[in-house]
Formats: sequence, C-alpha cells, structure tokens
Amino acid sequence: MNIFVIMKRTFDTEEKIAVNDEQIEEEGAEFIINPYDEYAVEEAINLREEHGGEVTVVTVGEEESEKQLRNALAMGADKAVLINTEDDLEDGDQFTTVKILEAFFEEKEVGIILAGNVAIDEASGQVGPRLAERLDIPYVTTITSINVDGKTVQIERDVEGDVEKVETYLPLLVTCQQGLNEPRYPSLPGIMKAKKKPLEELELDDLDLEEDDVEAKTKTVDIFLPPEKEAGKVLEGEVDDQVTELVALLRNEAKVL
Repeated sequence: MNIFVIMKRTFDTEEKIAVNDEQIEEEGAEFIINPYDEYAVEEAINLREEHGGEVTVVTVGEEESEKQLRNALAMGADKAVLINTEDDLEDGDQFTTVKILEAFFEEKEVGIILAGNVAIDEASGQVGPRLAERLDIPYVTTITSINVDGKTVQIERDVEGDVEKVETYLPLLVTCQQGLNEPRYPSLPGIMKAKKKPLEELELDDLDLEEDDVEAKTKTVDIFLPPEKEAGKVLEGEVDDQVTELVALLRNEAKVL
C-alpha cells in the first residue's frame, strides 16, 4: 500500500515568538514538525508495519524544511519529498498548498494520505479536506482510531467530546487528532539511517505549474501577539460578599454580564 503523509514545518509554540513589522521573526525561532502531523507520521508507520507498503512524507515549503523531513525519516518513514517554493513564491495560502499537492499526487497511485488535523501556526484545517476534494477521494477528519481491512476502513473520529464511527474505503485521506497514537521519538539508529534515505526535491516547474497557477486567494492583513494576561484578583471575605463583588466585577469591568 502506498502511504503518504502531508507534513508542515511550524513554529514551536512552546518557545517565545516575536513579531516585528507584522511578521513573525524567524531568526532565533525554533521550528518543528507540526505536532498533529506527528500523529499522521506515526500512524502511517503503524499501517505500513501492519499491511506492508511504503511511507512517503511530503512537504511544501522552503529548503529549511529538510530538517523536519529528516526527522520524519528518522521516525521510520521510507522516503521524503520537498516541494521547494522558495524561488517561485513570495506568499501562499491553503489554495496554493492544495494546488501544488494536487499536481504532485496527479500521477501517484494512492492508498491512503494522512495529515494533521490542523497546523498550529494557522489552524485552518483546510488543506486535507480540500486536497481530498480535488483528488476526488473520500476523507474523514479528526480521527482517533483507524482499522484497514482490505479496501474497507473502519474509523472513529472525535466530535467535540463524543465519538463517531465511520466506515469508508480506500483510497482515502484522513486527518489525525490527538489520541490516535503516541508518536515515537527518533532513535539514534533511526537518525543515522535517515541520512541515507531518499529525499527528493521538486520545484513548481517539475509539476508543470506556473506561479500564476498557485497564486494565493487570500491575504494576511495583520499578525499580532495576544495581549499579556493581567494579574488576577483574589476575592476575600464571606462567601456572599465574594459573590456580590464577583458579579459587580463581571458587570462593570469585564463587561460580560
């Protein structure tokens, strides 16, 4: 079975992020595999171990994304593909990414495509479903369990605290949610092997695409950090007095009543 993972390089939100002139400062920032995509990589490896086949990880981005692709190879993926847009695109959006991935998958024999539920930098959750629509294959989002039996696939998905059970078929695209698995850490032998695994680099020309074909349909008008949290207030006195004060604060200061 041909198993693909679409993966994104994202900022590590556990680290401090600085914004200058409405742009995130990349110098000094830490970059990681999008955490939800790690669930996709892990599940792809599990599916290969159970059903055979090959795991290919695909990223649309700049040359710096090679590090995250090598990390996925160290986890156990077989091959990686970087679609390098550094020299061809100044800005892109979800339409751009989907258009590029559609061209990449056009001649591929797909068994299953796995992606993260959302990317933690933009959190649109659009790329997976939109790609499936363009490829004309079924898709299921926010999955927390998957069982493949021949062409039939049994899935459980998260629906805001409840579970929905879905039966579908291959070829298929799924987006992965926390709870699906526990992503493995790359081992030292895995890291050493990853250096020798194939990493193919493509450009738009290789996919018969022009810059105008993938021009973004949306524009980011502002990027800013959330306001710093103010110190909280500790209410004292009798419970009745605390309740009275709390209601007054919610009405007069927080303006939520």
